[in-house]
Amino acid sequence: MLQSLKHRGPDSTGFALYGKPKSDELVMRFKVAEQEEMNKGFDIHDQVKQRKAEVNRRLEELGAKIVEEEPATEYAFRYRMKYDGDRRKLADYIEDVDGAEILSLGHGLELIKDLGDAGRVANQYSLSSFSGTHAIGHTRMATESDVDIRSAHPYWAYPFADVSVVHNGQLTNYWNGRRALERRGHRFMSNCDSELIAVYLADKMEQGAELEDAMRDSIEELDGVFTYLVATSDSLGMAKDTMAAKPMVLYEGDDFIGLASEEVAIRSVFPHEINTFDPYEGEVRVWKSHA
Repeated sequence: MLQSLKHRGPDSTGFALYGKPKSDELVMRFKVAEQEEMNKGFDIHDQVKQRKAEVNRRLEELGAKIVEEEPATEYAFRYRMKYDGDRRKLADYIEDVDGAEILSLGHGLELIKDLGDAGRVANQYSLSSFSGTHAIGHTRMATESDVDIRSAHPYWAYPFADVSVVHNGQLTNYWNGRRALERRGHRFMSNCDSELIAVYLADKMEQGAELEDAMRDSIEELDGVFTYLVATSDSLGMAKDTMAAKPMVLYEGDDFIGLASEEVAIRSVFPHEINTFDPYEGEVRVWKSHA
């Protein structure tokens, strides 16, 4: 589906994939360098080894037990681990390592994003073998920020487990909303308004709101034009602002839900004729996974 939308943005691609979580394990996806750094000679390769070793040392210091280490690329890694301490403390301590950035930390969510189109990123990270229940993704053309992994979508709601967002549009009250959440102790990893939506929803749910209620609040409290998708460990949701200026096409079948900015993406995975429709302005929908 994402490859069929390559024309919307070939700079970077991201996938938020939801596997079948084990309640006593966390999966951490992280990187210790940027893709473009890897061509700068042997020094960067030595730095990658040193940074990864320091990540391991800090995990051990905090009492995290690594169950499995898997290199995703030369500079990105996937860890399965057991840890029952404070996730925020762990995430902050790991990201204090020079060059380290946690892409996701949760029970079900695995966030993969890198430079290039969907085919390139999927092949680079061997995503064809991934087994899960649902996913959201994004192709990006950089307009207001750098072409790097940090500026790529989807966004994880740091440091909440399993909340991710992709978004099309622009929030006009981004800085006010961000400052309000920062005063509540939340940390932002980028200057992208899509991240604000993720943290906003996660904060609402941390206070006890259901996902759908948090999304309905967002229609009233987030200013601008936007359509977004949000995923949690067991849910997928979509919301459109009241102007409905940003496109969304939806297919809802008995055993498959498909949503995209353009219909060509949904039809790329169906060999037969299907019926699609556009959600209304101000519409919010949530689907639950029963796997």
